[in-house]
Amino acid sequence: MQSTFESQYPLELKYFRRILKKLEQDVLRMGTLVEDSFRLSHQALFERQLEAVEKVALLDKRIDQYYRQIESDCSSLMILQSPVAQDLRFLSACMQLVRDLERIGDYSKDLAEIAIRSFLYTPHDCIKEIEQMSHHAQFMLATSLVALADLDGEVGRQIKQLDDTVDDAYDRVYQILAFQKDLKGVVEPILLMGLTIRHLERMADHATNIGQRVSYIVTGLRN
Repeated sequence: MQSTFESQYPLELKYFRRILKKLEQDVLRMGTLVEDSFRLSHQALFERQLEAVEKVALLDKRIDQYYRQIESDCSSLMILQSPVAQDLRFLSACMQLVRDLERIGDYSKDLAEIAIRSFLYTPHDCIKEIEQMSHHAQFMLATSLVALADLDGEVGRQIKQLDDTVDDAYDRVYQILAFQKDLKGVVEPILLMGLTIRHLERMADHATNIGQRVSYIVTGLRN
């Protein structure tokens, strides 16, 4: 059964749906860029690929451009189209989740810069566990984007459970770094590892936020 709006304004509705579809595609494109940036920062940190650092810097500019464009488009649609129900939730959630994506992109850039400093030092003994943290956080980001693409609220909610693995790893590695004794030489590599695990922990948190925002789009309930 058609709503009053659909029956009275079919052309306007079709135009609005096209704009919403384009917006959704732009958010997913931005998400793909953020995934690429995260993957490259991982390569820079754990595989010591210097060329990956340069690619992250270039991607960061594109991510920021998408962020500004999507935020502007969402604001315009909310003001000019006065959407209701799920459409309104989608627009408001998009404005928030692109901020999460942009922050993950920023952290990826920071990790790439940390990698440059880390090239000077022998890898720390706990580097393998930190690498697993990075893999897991990347998996969380990928899962949150799948939930968004499918508008799957259940998958979105489940990402919160995945975050516990990253939090536990952060606590373990922090304890190792904070209470390490008989250090020889400079402490910079310890500080760099501390920054790395903090960034990874925050990236996982932002991936969790994206999943929760997807759940809100679908159900209208905030976790």
